[in-house]
This record gives sequence, structure tokens and C-alpha cells, in this order.
Amino acid sequence: MQTLETNRLILRNFNAADAAGLLEYTANPRVNCFMDHRISTLEDAAAEVEKRSHDDSHIAVCLKDSNELIGELFGMREDRDSNTDKDSNSDTYSIGWNFNGRFEGKGYASESANAFIEHLFMEQGIRRLYAYVEDDNFRSQKLCEKLGMRREGLFLEFISFVKNEDGTPKYENTYQYALLKKEWLAQREQQK
Repeated sequence: MQTLETNRLILRNFNAADAAGLLEYTANPRVNCFMDHRISTLEDAAAEVEKRSHDDSHIAVCLKDSNELIGELFGMREDRDSNTDKDSNSDTYSIGWNFNGRFEGKGYASESANAFIEHLFMEQGIRRLYAYVEDDNFRSQKLCEKLGMRREGLFLEFISFVKNEDGTPKYENTYQYALLKKEWLAQREQQK
């Protein structure tokens, strides 16, 4: 991925120096959807950083003045045409984020996500973005709305990331938010 810069942040591929930062926010996930991605040792974090350094679907979000990792953006282009089950060059992209709680409330998530969205729409030719957010993840819901995304629906008992005390899956209710490029362009025009 090409490096993107905002006023305060750098968005780039992961590198070896990011292992401790990744461990800090993945050791104790704050939302259930990241439980499967929990990392508990620096060695595991280093291995994950190495893997992500070659993967453009995970983008390190770093402070511009120190290059300290504060979180990540992630996403992927839909690769399959569900009607024909053939590879397609889809213009739809799924996005998400995971940030270190130590940096919350400073606008870094919205600053980085805005830059990422602009890159996807203007440089990558994406027509539609969407994000899945659990119904109890109020911070991510608020971020989606701040980014101009609209809530498209609620999937009841959509997916399970954790288990109940009796060992059965605990299913999460999940919202889908979305944003079309034409909506994003109209919002930008209104802000001028």
C-alpha cells in the first residue's frame, strides 16, 4: 500500500517496529469481534507484524511525530461474484478498524478512516464501502455515522465470536453501515 499522510498520522504497511504496539491493543480486545485475533506474547506479535507487512488489507495507523503504532484500518475488496461464483473485479470494499484505547477521544480513528476512504474512492475506484458493527459497539457506530455512512440494516444473531458460560456460541446482533462514492462526494461538496 502506498503511504498516506494526514495532519497528524501516517497510514502505511506494518513493519517490525510495530510488534509492541500491536501487542498492546490486541492482548485484551475491547470488542468481541477481535477475540479471535488476540495476541498474548511479543513473539506472536512480531510474527503477526511480519505477516501483515506483506498484506495490504491491514494498514498500520501511526502518529506522524513518533511513528508509534496506535491502531489499524483493515478491509478488502469483494473478490467473488455471488451470482456466478466467479472471480470479479468488484467495486465494493469492506472496511473496519481497531485502535488502542490509550489514544481514544483524540479523533485519530476518524482522521485515519477519512483518509482511507478518500484513497479507496479516489485512487482505487471503489464505488461502495460497508462496515459491520456489533450492536453494543457504540464507539464504532458513532464513527460510522461521523464518516457519513448510513445504517442499512441489523442482522439478528448474525455471528458468534465468544461462547456463553455453558459453552454454546453467543451470537452477536450486527449492524451494517454503508457509503456510496456518490454520497461521499455529495457530502464533501456540502462541506465546502
